[in-house]
Amino acid sequence: MGRVSWPTRLRDTGSDPDPRFSFANERTFLAWIRTALALLAGGIGLEAFAPELAVPGLRQVLAALLVLAGVATSALAFRRWLRSEVAMREERSLPPPRIAPWLSYGVAVIALAVFVLVLVANL
Repeated sequence: MGRVSWPTRLRDTGSDPDPRFSFANERTFLAWIRTALALLAGGIGLEAFAPELAVPGLRQVLAALLVLAGVATSALAFRRWLRSEVAMREERSLPPPRIAPWLSYGVAVIALAVFVLVLVANL
């Protein structure tokens, strides 16, 4: 016997939720993917177009952190969608987004670092 695909395993779990909730879950998934793309674009843009910062090499580190945040967000978006879909099918509460605090605080720290370094570079 071969492996059962994940869509089959999902459909065999619980019962079908209201399609409106599944579509809302899908829109949330797509929002996480857009966020991942924005982080990737921000990291690439920082490396490609920003001037050297006050500390040599720091621009590359900040750009890499943004790209890695985009990779993590993209990788975890599907897991988030699947966990939410299973919870709805089993009529359980939706799980909290585990990456949200890391993502929001991480982006805030990187943005603050870029702001300070650009400010110092222009003094």
